[in-house]
Amino acid sequence: MTADRGDGPHVRQLLGAYVLDALEADESREVARHLQRCAPCAAAYVEVAEAVSLLALLNVEDLLE
Repeated sequence: MTADRGDGPHVRQLLGAYVLDALEADESREVARHLQRCAPCAAAYVEVAEAVSLLALLNVEDLLE
């Protein structure tokens, strides 16, 4: 995690892995707790989750065009 102006650790670097459920359980819990109290990271989470959802709509033919 990275520090941001002394406000404590932020989780933006972990959001992709968090959305994909690719973090260890303790790290995932830490990210979830952080998102509950940090509006900027929570907004970034929504953006990442939306992007992942859109990627799930693609199929092989879409990627070959």
